[in-house]
Amino acid sequence: MKIRTKLTVLFTIITATIVLIFASVIYYSAKENREKEFYNLLTKEAVTKANLFFNAEVSEKTLQDIYSNNREILNEVEVAIYDQQFKLHYHDAVELDFVKETPEMVRWIYEKGNMQFYQNKWQVVGLRYEFNNTHYVITAAAYDYYGYAKLDNLLQNSVILFVITILFIYIAGWFFSKKAFEPVDQMTKKVKNISATNLHLRLPSNTNKDELSELSNTFNQMLSRLENSFETQKHFVSNISHELRTPLAAIITELELSLTKERSLEHYKTAIARTLSDAQKLNRLSNSLLDLAKASYDPSEISFKQTRIDEVLLDAAQQVQKSDSTYKVIISFESNFEDDRQISVNGNEYLLKVAFANLFENGCKFSTDHQCSVLISFHQNKLRLEFLDNGIGITQENIDQIFKPFYRGDNKDFASGNGIGLSLTKKIISLHHATISVRSKSDVGSVFIVEFTTV
Repeated sequence: MKIRTKLTVLFTIITATIVLIFASVIYYSAKENREKEFYNLLTKEAVTKANLFFNAEVSEKTLQDIYSNNREILNEVEVAIYDQQFKLHYHDAVELDFVKETPEMVRWIYEKGNMQFYQNKWQVVGLRYEFNNTHYVITAAAYDYYGYAKLDNLLQNSVILFVITILFIYIAGWFFSKKAFEPVDQMTKKVKNISATNLHLRLPSNTNKDELSELSNTFNQMLSRLENSFETQKHFVSNISHELRTPLAAIITELELSLTKERSLEHYKTAIARTLSDAQKLNRLSNSLLDLAKASYDPSEISFKQTRIDEVLLDAAQQVQKSDSTYKVIISFESNFEDDRQISVNGNEYLLKVAFANLFENGCKFSTDHQCSVLISFHQNKLRLEFLDNGIGITQENIDQIFKPFYRGDNKDFASGNGIGLSLTKKIISLHHATISVRSKSDVGSVFIVEFTTV
């Protein structure tokens, strides 16, 4: 069942329930009022007839004639008068005697002073009446034809109006729900046209602050992220293809030349050395790609624990110096720390080691003295790392681009690389809710600043 139909049915049920309760209250009130008014009428008729009988001394036959004549055209009240000893003093129609009074009933009415009850659909009142210091009991009974007819008419009209109202409400609910869901239908049709080939399409949006507008804006934001992701993926695949093609082509060419004819031992050694160098480039590229994939995992799937940054920096420095013995790394503290918590962060040791190693390697690779130093400082709940080198520096035009995957600036001719290191480092630093920034000046050097929030 569609939401539009569900809302229409739910709206109809709720409204029908309210209308039914309202109609029931009206019918119940009308029923109570009819009963109360007719009991009052019976009481007045009983007292009036008793006054005529006792005070006006109207004869019994006259009163009975009036009753008989009126009964043919009116809903006449049947009245009977008894004394305490159950002696009948007057009765409108003894032969009918609808109430069928008993001594117990008369005694009970006398003791209570007033009594009201139903006999089938006839209403009966009994009351105590005093005349010349003598107490009598009067009963009066009648069937409220007119009142019951009004109630039946009210019930019949209420049922008809209820059915008509429900039909009208259902039609109105269907119409308004259709109007309300028109933007959703338009959004659905638009979304069906969006695919991987036209992610530039967007849902219509307006300045209204309603839920549909918010949904449309949220969906458009998601499309923007997907579009950026697809574009990044395209560039990633393109760059990877290029990075892989170059060393592979060099390896294949070198080996094919070596197989064309007999070569000297020295030539074979040179060919093997070149092939090994290209293979090492491929190995570094594959390792970088694996690390980039790990850094792109869902953060909830990466294990974090309390990690001492100084220990990770030492491991990263040893790794860099082991890969190239000409590299030199210096680790220093601006001031001593009083608590291990100052030098510890909640992080992943392996990923942090990869990030620091990239920064060390970058600093050493682009410095003429192949040296990089890191200065550790503490500022309240901040842990600050400054990676400094005396290298060729980075131009201002390139600073805004260096954290993009596979980007290589004007310094690409100075040293080899694949443009993954800094983008991988930024991703790792962001995973640890830290920040990385850079200051640089051409031919002077660069400073990469990493700031962690400590516990």
